[in-house]
Amino acid sequence: MGQLMAFTKKEVLEQVRTGKLWLLLCGFCLFGIMNPAIAKLTPWMMEKMSGQLAEYGMAVTAMEADAMASWAQFYKNMPMALIVFLLLFSGIFTAEYQSGTLINILAKGMKRWKIFASKMSVMLTAWTLGCLICYGITFGGNAYFWDNSAAHHVCFAAFCFYLFGVWLISVFGMASVLFNSPGMALLVAGAAFGASFLLALFPALKAYLPSYLFQPAELLAGSKGAGDYLAAILITAALIAAQSVLSVAAFNKKSM
Repeated sequence: MGQLMAFTKKEVLEQVRTGKLWLLLCGFCLFGIMNPAIAKLTPWMMEKMSGQLAEYGMAVTAMEADAMASWAQFYKNMPMALIVFLLLFSGIFTAEYQSGTLINILAKGMKRWKIFASKMSVMLTAWTLGCLICYGITFGGNAYFWDNSAAHHVCFAAFCFYLFGVWLISVFGMASVLFNSPGMALLVAGAAFGASFLLALFPALKAYLPSYLFQPAELLAGSKGAGDYLAAILITAALIAAQSVLSVAAFNKKSM
């Protein structure tokens, strides 16, 4: 346990020293501020532009800012936040391969599963903090300007997207173990993301895929409840566990 804690501390200090952690958290703060701000300003901007748009034959209907619009913006911005997250952490495994530093660590008796666990724990902790910051700022802004009761299941919907992010991060971690290129790891994560959405085109499969957690509109509107997402949650959790086991097994056999 001492080795695991020491290596995890080293990983955290590395992210802080390079500024990646601060950049990531600032980015999540910015996304959190943008959600209620955009929802609040969009009707005002459209009203100001209505005269100019009318000259081109475009009619602008009245728009009303509310918490639902802000939460909709939240789920438009979070995929971009997830992409930025993966880009910032794209070299967390591959940089070690290329520099050869893992050879010295392994020579000192460090178990490979501890290396994998420490790196993944740093990524998941950063993802958790980022999601909490973005969600907290959005929730607070919505409560200040409007009333969050206009949207249903706001906490559960955020958890669903958070779990989707954990799944994609676990795919990225597995790809990082298998390939020495950060670009290839990102490509595999993108392919898994795309495959889940393509399979969702089949109605019989839709409610059982991780991508189902990425679509909270019906949940926020109240037309679906938490129970409708149970199958997707259980399957996504099982995939995360299976991918973690496969990643450790592959890392144990990987030549450095």
